Amino acid sequence: MQTSRTVPLFDLNIQAVKFDAACDMLTHDAENKGTSARVVVTPNVDHIVRLERRPDLKALYKQADYIFADGMPIVWASRLLKRPLPERVTGADLFVSMCKAAVEKQWKVALLGGRPGSENELLAHFQHTFPGLDIEIIAPSMQFDPLGPEGAQAAQHIAAREPNLIFVCLGLPKQEIWALHYASQLPGGVLMCVGAAMEFALGQKPRAPLIFQKAGFEWLWRLLSDPKHLWRRYLVDDPYFLAICWKEWRCQRIKNRNVGT
Repeated sequence: MQTSRTVPLFDLNIQAVKFDAACDMLTHDAENKGTSARVVVTPNVDHIVRLERRPDLKALYKQADYIFADGMPIVWASRLLKRPLPERVTGADLFVSMCKAAVEKQWKVALLGGRPGSENELLAHFQHTFPGLDIEIIAPSMQFDPLGPEGAQAAQHIAAREPNLIFVCLGLPKQEIWALHYASQLPGGVLMCVGAAMEFALGQKPRAPLIFQKAGFEWLWRLLSDPKHLWRRYLVDDPYFLAICWKEWRCQRIKNRNVGT
């Protein structure tokens, strides 16, 4: 297994590894269970912006065992700031790769997410997409509170299953709050916060064509595909990422100047 290396960006320690190395790291942890689950988060630009505005959430987010850069703009920023990441490692791609590994290695898998009452439908989709996957699904209510009774009950149920791999598909911040609160109570394995990755993997939501993904414009394809729901996120909220990058660059210059004096 490749040695893990991180780079400091936006007050997060982001894994500076390629996709295949990331998969190897997670596969190793899924097979060699420790005393608690290892938490994976995959920040994109929207996450960085929201974390900047929620210091309490960022303090929690930083506790994840693995932080992979999901968004290509984060990779571009890392290079401009001279802390280069080799490539992006998306939650959607990790989801597919780890499901395939789970089938091959006969892992137990648990998933927390989906619409209430959709468990049987999702199971059928999983068996069609990943035949032989041993997965149990908990679809929480619309009022799901990660730290409330329903969140505790989900953690107890998943702990009893002792899975190698746990997917949490609730979106930021619910998935991270639940995962980082209950990781120590889960008997090892890998706990991945992957948002809408399940919907992309099962074909419930179309993903951007490969040309958009490789060019780093997956966000533009999503905006054009659903402007009614996404215009504010991409056109109003996320441009603040530029200000965050400027702040990071400025702090870096001040630090370098102080070191040189």
